[in-house]
Amino acid sequence: MYLLCRPHPYCLAGKAADQCQSGLHGHGYKAMPTQPACGKLAALHLPVNPVLPYELLVGLRYTRAKRRNHFISFISLASMIGIALGVMALIVVLSVMNGFQKDIRARILGVASHIQISGANERLANWQDVAAQAMKFPDVRASAPFVNGQGLLTFDSAVKGVLIRGIDPQQEQNVADIHKHMMGGRLSELRAGEFGIVLGAVLARELGVGLGDKVTLITPQGQVTPAGMMPRLKQFRVVGVFRIDMHEYDSGLALIQVNDAQRLFRLGDDVSGLRLRLSDVMLAPKVKHDLIYGLRADAFVSDWTQQHANYFRAVQIEKRMMFIILTLIIAVAAFNLVSTLVMTVTDKTADIAILRTLGASPGSILKIFVVQGALIGFIGTALGVISGVVVALNIDVIVPAIERVIGTQILSGEVYMLTELPSDLQWADVSSIGLVSLVLSLLATLYPSWRAAKVNPAEALRYE
Repeated sequence: MYLLCRPHPYCLAGKAADQCQSGLHGHGYKAMPTQPACGKLAALHLPVNPVLPYELLVGLRYTRAKRRNHFISFISLASMIGIALGVMALIVVLSVMNGFQKDIRARILGVASHIQISGANERLANWQDVAAQAMKFPDVRASAPFVNGQGLLTFDSAVKGVLIRGIDPQQEQNVADIHKHMMGGRLSELRAGEFGIVLGAVLARELGVGLGDKVTLITPQGQVTPAGMMPRLKQFRVVGVFRIDMHEYDSGLALIQVNDAQRLFRLGDDVSGLRLRLSDVMLAPKVKHDLIYGLRADAFVSDWTQQHANYFRAVQIEKRMMFIILTLIIAVAAFNLVSTLVMTVTDKTADIAILRTLGASPGSILKIFVVQGALIGFIGTALGVISGVVVALNIDVIVPAIERVIGTQILSGEVYMLTELPSDLQWADVSSIGLVSLVLSLLATLYPSWRAAKVNPAEALRYE
C-alpha cells in the first residue's frame, strides 16, 4: 500500500517536498501513515518538541529570501532605513536638548545662586542673623551677602546699561564659580574703598576698556541740587574681566565690592539679600520651602528654578515637542511596513494557501508575517540606536567639522547663550525611543498579517 506525502509547512516553505524525507530532515518530526493513494511512498510529518516554532522559521526565511518582485524589497529597505534615520535623529536631538539644559543650568548656577533670600524693597536688615539662621539648615553649605542695583557705565563715548552686583569676594567664592571664569585679573582684587570693578568680557569689549582703565558709573539714585535732581556718578577702575559664555552675563553684569555698593546705593549696613549654596542643587525647591517656614525674618525666598524658570521651561517644552515630532517621523517609516507586508501577502498568496491546506492555522499565518515585519522594525531600530548613540557621543567633533565645511557658525552666542553644541546622552531616553519604535513597527504588522490569515485556500489556488 502507498501513502500520500504531506510534508510539514516549514519543509514546504524551505525545501522541495521530495528533499524532506523521513529521517533526513533533522528537525524532530516523525512519520505517520495517512490515507492510501497511488503514487510515491511518503509520510505525514507531525512536530515532536521542535526547537523553534515553524512560524518563526518561515517568517525569517521569507525575510531573507530573494523576491520575485524587487519593488517589495526596495520598499522593505526604505522602511528599514526610515526607521533607522528617525530613531537616530530622535536620540541625537534629545541628547542635544539634554546637554543644552545641563550646560545652561551649570552656567547659570555658576553666576546665580541655588537659593536667594531677598529683603523687602531689595533691603535686608540684620542680614548676619539671617545668614546664621540659614546655615543651621542641614542642606545649606555656604552663604554670601549681595547688593543689587542698576546703572549706566560710560567710557569715552560708549554707554552701556548694566546690572551692578556688590559682593564679598571671599564669601562669593563659596556660593558661585565666577572666580573660575576670570580672563584677566582676580576677583580678590575687589577691595573695600578702592572702587574696583569686574566686567563681563562682552561688556568690556563693547565699552573698549581693559585692565586698569577707569569707567564712570551713573546710578539712578540721584541727589538734590539747586539745579534740580542730578544722578550720582562714580569712577571705578577695571580690575578684572570674566567670561561665563552666557551672553546675558558676559554683556550685562558688573561686580563691585559689597561695601562700595552699600555706599553707592546708600544702604548703610543693609544689603539686598543673601545667596546660598546647597549640597545638592536639585534639593533647592525643598530647602526653599523649609526656609520659608523656618526663617524668622521679613524676607522673600526664591530658588534657581524660579529665578530662571523661563529658560528651563522653554527647554522642557521644546524637548517634548521635538520628541512628538520626531516620533511621528518614526511612525511614518514604521507604517511603510503596512504597504510592504500587504504587497508581500499578495505576492505570497499561493504559498499561504498551500500552508493552510497542509494544516497551518490562521493564527500561524498571522505569526509568520508578524515575525517578518517585526524583524524589519527591529533591524531598523537597532541600526538607528547604534548610529544615534555614536553621533550623540561625538557631536562635539561632528559639528565643528560641519561648520568648517559650510563656513558658518551654527550656534550664535547672542541667540542661544552657547557657542558650542552640547550633548548629554541619557540611556533612559535611548531605551524609551527604542521601545516606541519597536511598538510602532509591531502595530504596523497587524493589519497585513490579519489579511494573510484570512486568505481562502480554495479561492487562492483556483487559478494556480
